[in-house]
Amino acid sequence: MWQKLKNALVAALIAPIRLYQLVHPYFFHGVCRFQPTCSNYAIEALRLHGPIKGFYLAVFRVLRCNPFCKGGYDPVPLPKDKK
Repeated sequence: MWQKLKNALVAALIAPIRLYQLVHPYFFHGVCRFQPTCSNYAIEALRLHGPIKGFYLAVFRVLRCNPFCKGGYDPVPLPKDKK
């Protein structure tokens, strides 16, 4: 039961990110300074770590997207049990 709830919450958090990815090329003309892009990072973090830690990782990544951070390759960290 908890796994179904967790999956539903992850899907609910991914839906607005997918919508953002659809409208981004038409309204926003920036280039992400990170690889993978922040939206792809957020989706992967949510899928790997679940809704709570995945959301935290995604928000922390977006907060680092500023002129004082050089960016570059920044993959989602693997969960401790998968290293």
